[in-house]
Amino acid sequence: MRKIAINTIEEALQALIQGNNNFVAAQKSGSVLKEINPISAADGQQPYAVIVTCSDSRVPAEYVFSAGIGDLFVIRTAGHVIGEFELGSIEYGVKYLGAKVVLVLGHNHCGAVQAAMGSHGHGYVKKILDEIIPVITGEDDVEICERLNIDNSIRRIMASELIKDEVAAGHLRVTSAKYDIESGRVDFF
Repeated sequence: MRKIAINTIEEALQALIQGNNNFVAAQKSGSVLKEINPISAADGQQPYAVIVTCSDSRVPAEYVFSAGIGDLFVIRTAGHVIGEFELGSIEYGVKYLGAKVVLVLGHNHCGAVQAAMGSHGHGYVKKILDEIIPVITGEDDVEICERLNIDNSIRRIMASELIKDEVAAGHLRVTSAKYDIESGRVDFF
């Protein structure tokens, strides 16, 4: 948890540098990562799940699921919207990395959904909202809109022939859940 305010570009960059220095020092002082990183580097990654979630900085998938390095293949976009690159990444995680679950992890207080409800956005942000707006149009309840957006991401994933084939063969489950920022609880659907 950050203890000091970061107000400038230089402070933000220094926080990243210091954070990495702390990470490396922890490995050198006996952290379990000291043993895991060389194995991961040599053997490659073998995540058990692909997590498609929001870029919201309050939704740290690895922490939420107490996962270690190499356990999750995480794809993050604002509002967890899925386009061609994201779908290709999901397919890669399943076909080449062997993930057994694809989980769309939405969350409460989703700024992308709230912006779509108000139709706010310019530039490339508008592209994100253009994906969300059609699935929430006519709904005023933010929780229902968040769920509709999660369902839309599932539909986008299931448009992949590779994913459909893996699900049909019993090699993969595609599912969804919602993370509560206040409690930390994830409710699976």
